[in-house]
Amino acid sequence: MNNQNLFLEQALIEAGFLTEAKLADVRAFAADGDLDFIDALTESNAISSRDIALLRADVGEVPFVELDDFEASYANTRLLPQSFAERFDAYALFVIEGVLTLAMDDPLNLEATDQARQITRCEVDAVLCDRKKLRALISRAYSLGQYEEEANVAVSGRDIESEEAEIDQPAVAAVNHLLVEAAQDGASDVHINPDDHILHVRYRIDGILQEKQGPPLTLHSAIVQRLKVMARLDLTQTKRPQDGKFRFTHAGQDVDVRLSTVPTVCGENVVMRLLRRTNVIHDFNELGLPVDIASALEELLHRPYGMVLVTGPTGSGKTTTLYTALSKLNDPSRNLMTIENPVEIRMPYVRQIQTHEEIGLTFATALRSILRQDPDVVLVGEIRDQETAKIATQASLTGHMVLSTLHTNDAAGAVDRLLDFGIPPFVINSALLCVLAQRLVRRVCESCIVPDAPDDLTLVRFGIQDMNMELVKGTGCMRCGQTGYKGRVGVYELMTMTAELRAIIDNSGNVEQLRQIAMQQGMKQLWQDGLEKAQLGQTTLAEVTKVATIVALNDPSSKPEARCA
Repeated sequence: MNNQNLFLEQALIEAGFLTEAKLADVRAFAADGDLDFIDALTESNAISSRDIALLRADVGEVPFVELDDFEASYANTRLLPQSFAERFDAYALFVIEGVLTLAMDDPLNLEATDQARQITRCEVDAVLCDRKKLRALISRAYSLGQYEEEANVAVSGRDIESEEAEIDQPAVAAVNHLLVEAAQDGASDVHINPDDHILHVRYRIDGILQEKQGPPLTLHSAIVQRLKVMARLDLTQTKRPQDGKFRFTHAGQDVDVRLSTVPTVCGENVVMRLLRRTNVIHDFNELGLPVDIASALEELLHRPYGMVLVTGPTGSGKTTTLYTALSKLNDPSRNLMTIENPVEIRMPYVRQIQTHEEIGLTFATALRSILRQDPDVVLVGEIRDQETAKIATQASLTGHMVLSTLHTNDAAGAVDRLLDFGIPPFVINSALLCVLAQRLVRRVCESCIVPDAPDDLTLVRFGIQDMNMELVKGTGCMRCGQTGYKGRVGVYELMTMTAELRAIIDNSGNVEQLRQIAMQQGMKQLWQDGLEKAQLGQTTLAEVTKVATIVALNDPSSKPEARCA
């Protein structure tokens, strides 16, 4: 072990960050994972990367610089080669009057500063930075430089349209970088939001918007222009909203992008939805369906006809659930057909139709046509109007299994929505087999999982009387982007139609009556399934609270003893 680490260990103990026992654990963690001491400290969650940097700056008597306070210029990648930056964890921040300010993980590394002086022919002022932020900056900046070079090569090798030729190549490189980084991070949406003094870039990952370091505000107009060219939108129109789409390929996979621009007082706001085409079909247990719900749903799916509805807001995983259900029915003995917008998952034997409203191919017209194609199973991407609702319910009454989605808050609300579409109660009772409501909650990151102790108010809200109930949370690490969560899992409630529920519908009962009877017959609500998943260590009560309404606890059917397995 070098002297710097010895001094750092002593400083960590004196500052109260570590005990001797904890220090021994970190050393063992470093040896097991083949990590250096500083990486082992952060990976084991012993101390944050920023606190380590501040302590190292104090021990080494070197200046500390907070990278968030600087707008790093990606053009500075030309000052020092990528091999140097990655070898020494160093990045050229700026040059003023012949002096290079060099952000480093180890400013005391004389070999690195000497080489930087020789390469740049500048005096070098080395400063210490947060290691994690510095490495992220190096990766982002040099990858952007790589995409800029690729963009220049592509443009120089072909004839381009005049409006594209006017777009600055840094903007082309910035767009390439944003798209590739979003695809790598598994983002579902990219938000580009101009303010008076800064261009905000955010990715929606696992359902939550996360701030990213974006290009400078000066590139905003050129970036919007570049995106409009890709989506074939009107470059001259900046005062009204526009929608378009384009496609790019990442890691051998096509990614479809839906682009939306809206004028704001600070410039055009851009949101891009990333849609990945995939052939991966999960099983119900992988999605998080409880065993009893999965078993009941599979039994209903194998009925000869009827309607199965999945409800939830946009982005709650309804399409994935429907395709998982479809995979249970997919064999050569059945004719399966779908109507979607867009087609996101490809499946053999299934005839898939994508709607095109601009030419009159809507859900309703497509559904009317495919019923003449002798289908056994029909998947309708969404019931969004009265015509589609009527044709879908009629199809389910004439020997077809119909799968579809609705936007309602819970399972019982689906019946109310069908009534709003003008479907008579007796038709609903004859057609509807079940309604599955779902939401997505973030999974606790397995790399930084620790025991959790929610506050008393949360425990009371969920009706938890066992104060020793084992719950967990994530503290945040490199693998989860310091969020404490990685991936998502579904929470569900299944309302299966019974004689009692049909009687309520026939008698014009309300949604609350349906919900209460369904609960008395064993239906677990969304929040109850979420509570069980929190008990299993899959998510947190805070996540469940975000997506599900918790009912009043004076309802006998919602006693903790009745809902906790």
